[in-house]
Amino acid sequence: MSSPLASRRRIPTMEKTIEDPPTSAVLLDHCHFSQVIFNSVEKFYIPGGDVTCRYTFTQNFIPRQKDWIGIFRVGWKTVREYYTFMWVTLPIDLNNKSAKQQEVQFKAYYLPKDDEYYQFCYVDQDGVVRGASIPFQFRPENEEDILVVTTQGEVEEIEQHNKELCKENQELKDSCVSLQKQNSDMQAELQKKQEELETLQSINKKLELKVKEQKDYWETELLQLKEQNQKMSSENEKMGIRVDQLQAQLSTQEKEMEKLVQGDQDKTEQLEHLKKENGHLFLSLTEQRKDQKKLEQTVEEMKQNETTAMKKQQELMDENFDLSRRLSEKKMIYNALQREKERLEGENDLLKRENSRLLSYMGLDFNSLPYQVPTSDEGGAGQNPGLVYGNPYSGIQESSSPSQLSIKKCPICKADDICDHTLEQQQMQALCLNCPICDKIFPATEKQIFEDHVFCHSL
Repeated sequence: MSSPLASRRRIPTMEKTIEDPPTSAVLLDHCHFSQVIFNSVEKFYIPGGDVTCRYTFTQNFIPRQKDWIGIFRVGWKTVREYYTFMWVTLPIDLNNKSAKQQEVQFKAYYLPKDDEYYQFCYVDQDGVVRGASIPFQFRPENEEDILVVTTQGEVEEIEQHNKELCKENQELKDSCVSLQKQNSDMQAELQKKQEELETLQSINKKLELKVKEQKDYWETELLQLKEQNQKMSSENEKMGIRVDQLQAQLSTQEKEMEKLVQGDQDKTEQLEHLKKENGHLFLSLTEQRKDQKKLEQTVEEMKQNETTAMKKQQELMDENFDLSRRLSEKKMIYNALQREKERLEGENDLLKRENSRLLSYMGLDFNSLPYQVPTSDEGGAGQNPGLVYGNPYSGIQESSSPSQLSIKKCPICKADDICDHTLEQQQMQALCLNCPICDKIFPATEKQIFEDHVFCHSL
């Protein structure tokens, strides 16, 4: 008996010329022969006729487009050792019971011409065998009834061949029993796997739903995150612009702060200078005081003003401004008083001439009078040199007496002309100093105190 590979002969088919079937090097141990069951397989087929192969899909098997059925010589090792093949026709509806039973027809031209044992094998598109039939032969139907006359050697050879065939037949039967048992085991295992598969499919559907829900949730989250990212990017750009603006403002404010610090230093130096000047003024005022007890309150006020000036620079500046304003007012008052003084001096000169005329009329000498009205030159020479603008009120007092003599009557004798009472009153007024602000009277000997008193009213 020749080996399968040596005696194997491939007949090209119409389908084969178009495309070879998918094969693989999968061994028999990894094949599943129980998923497709071949039905009505004869022990032998008559050569020269077409062969119809009928098969049935099991419940858990799903055919695919590239599945095929091949005729293999018994003893094959891989699916590449097929003799011929036919493509499987896919059923329209697998749920229909009639769709499970299918058939293909092999043409006689493509069938084997020897009497070796062959079998049908169902191979899927992955090259895995899913079912195998029982072995069969291609021989005439009455071959066993023909009387053959042979020699003794041929008989022995035939007997030897028959023994080998019987032995091979027994092996095939044992293999068939083993395959049936394996098929039964595989069916049980397949049922178990099918249940597991259904469970896994149910779990898979649930997981798919969860995955879909999670995917939708993630997509929503992703969109929200993208929107938030865009908002954050826009806000970051705005914040960057704002930071640049703030940095520019900070730089400007730092420069302004430096200017303010420098101005503050200048103001501090001015304040120190003013303090020194105030100190000098205070010392000058202290040296000029003669009556310490009367001026203690004034000194205390000046000290308080100095302390206030040290603490609050703005108040000192306001006070200096106020002093400047008041000084301007005093200047205006002084100018007005100066004009008034000039007017009164003019009137005084007129009064002097009038008095001289009256005295001449009365036969008196003007120079022999005990009181003489001081002239403007004598009044200007008697001013205190310590005052900046002099005593603006001395001229008023000196020049107002003649005017009063020409206007008022003598309160004692009621005479309109100058009398002894009037001259005595004028002499008494010349010996006293009257404050023009508070009407306080000072003796003529306390002229310095009078001037300090009038100066204190200007503080």
